[in-house]
Amino acid sequence: MQRYFVNDAIDENYIQLAGNDYHHITRVMRMTIGDKISVVFSTKEVAICKITKIADDHLLAKVLEKFTEDRELPVNVTIACGLLKGEKFDLVVQKATELGVHKIIPISSERTIVKLDNEKAKKRQERWRKIAKEAAEQSERLVVPSIDVPKSITTFISECEKYDYKLVAYEEAGRTNEKNQFFQTLEKVTKDNSLVLVIGPEGGLSELEVEQLQLAGFLPCGLGPRILRAETAPLYALSAMSFYFELMR
Repeated sequence: MQRYFVNDAIDENYIQLAGNDYHHITRVMRMTIGDKISVVFSTKEVAICKITKIADDHLLAKVLEKFTEDRELPVNVTIACGLLKGEKFDLVVQKATELGVHKIIPISSERTIVKLDNEKAKKRQERWRKIAKEAAEQSERLVVPSIDVPKSITTFISECEKYDYKLVAYEEAGRTNEKNQFFQTLEKVTKDNSLVLVIGPEGGLSELEVEQLQLAGFLPCGLGPRILRAETAPLYALSAMSFYFELMR
């Protein structure tokens, strides 16, 4: 059943959808009166609703049933990922959302190829937020991950004191077969803790950037014995976290 996010209901019995959601329901999904949809409120409560009215620019749906469910990672995970060429970052946003990421921070570093001015950065952010919303609906999540506007790695480091655990994926750690730090950190993390993982762009992070991250409390870690592409690494890490926190525990 198709899922949509709504801020508030009109009253206890009805919700209204307009804008992109209205267009998706009526033009893409071609739903009609009597069809059912799933909606998530800002309280994370879920409702099954039946469409009762379709107007020119909005629709009304009657709430049939409300309930709660557990669909989110028990750990608050942020991925700080280097900007990537082409549509690779779009892919990271989409798949990381499906895998349960809480927040994505695009970062610009020494070896970042993509350069964005303020206007382009804001447009990319809007695009990524739309991708995240659609992916959250498809994967039936209860929240849409937040996507920051792209920022420099220096700015990112200055803002990261709030996290309980901080890791940086470093290819040199993989080359030396370092395989304990990632797992050992996950062993320490408890429910509702926050964890941030930094992943560089194509070409990786420079030695100086890794040193700066270490000075800020980040622990370098390997992600297995193979060197992963920049768009693969965050998905590998999130998949491992999902397995560890949701299937093993």
